[in-house]
Amino acid sequence: MRGADITQESLFVMKQTADYIPAEHPLIAIREILNQALRELDSLFDSIYGERGRYSVPPEWLLRGLVLQALYGIRSERLLCEQLGYNMLYRWFVGLGMDDAAWDHSTYTQNRDRLIEHEVIKALFGQVMKQAQDADLLSAEHFSVDGTLIRAWASHKSFVPKDGSPPDKGGSKSNPEVDFKRQKRSNDTHESQTDADARLFTKSNKAEAIPAYIGHVLMENRSKLAVGTRLTLASGTAEREAAIAMLEALPGKSRKTLGADKNFDTEGFVAACREINVTPHVAQNTYEYDTKTGKRARRESNIDARTTRHRGYVVSQVTRKMIETLFGDAKQHGTTIRQAKLRGQAKGPMSSRWPC
Repeated sequence: MRGADITQESLFVMKQTADYIPAEHPLIAIREILNQALRELDSLFDSIYGERGRYSVPPEWLLRGLVLQALYGIRSERLLCEQLGYNMLYRWFVGLGMDDAAWDHSTYTQNRDRLIEHEVIKALFGQVMKQAQDADLLSAEHFSVDGTLIRAWASHKSFVPKDGSPPDKGGSKSNPEVDFKRQKRSNDTHESQTDADARLFTKSNKAEAIPAYIGHVLMENRSKLAVGTRLTLASGTAEREAAIAMLEALPGKSRKTLGADKNFDTEGFVAACREINVTPHVAQNTYEYDTKTGKRARRESNIDARTTRHRGYVVSQVTRKMIETLFGDAKQHGTTIRQAKLRGQAKGPMSSRWPC
């Protein structure tokens, strides 16, 4: 018998948001880890909110919402708050009940500076790492490092000469047309009016230079977890400088190994690693080239057989490539490290205050 196409709501519904979540859903385990970390930050939350005034949206809800945005690649906070109105999975994850109204997207705008100023995301990152450490998931000996280009929240036409008049503009005032083609521009002579910390940079000679930062990740090799992040100005030496800074921040003085690609095969970086008791398992960057006199010469690696003969070097070279999955997942499914949605190095993703 054919059923009737009739929608009839019940007067009372005796269900909770948790009743709509499949028992094997991966967000259940993620939420448990996140909730444990948030409980450890209770005193921090008390210190950054006043004792008088109207009750705020709980910071725990806001942070769970940001985690959802990163996991599901939700392109904006406006869209996140819209989906909190009808997506039961999202409502359950952040802590909203069946009758609770979702907060307005402007709540993030009002609270973002507070979260950044008190380094809340950094503290949350630290608590999650502590759980991994307590579960014996982290190695204290073997690491890998790499960097990725993060497009800044600035356009090419925002780069104007530091000295002298800006280029002529045409079209509408809200979206002017600027003819910057066939003009020689560099970071020494030009800067962005939109984001003064952005730099024109490319990691490949075959790609165009874009306004960007460089994000850096230090990965632990056993469980492939990120244990350190940095956001730096884009430059040819930024990856190596950030790597040394993250290695120095690691606890303990025992010998460590560091897997890295050919970009790290420089005399200065290898020497700096050895000074801090780190064995550089860096890919050898050797090649032949033509000199100015027309002769063939060979570029020799700073990593010799004393390092490469060990089996551990081969293992590091295989494992270090897994760090690309951290960048790939974040850029494919997330939005924050494909292009920054905030301006300035201090507020950017993966910065010392916002390493997530």
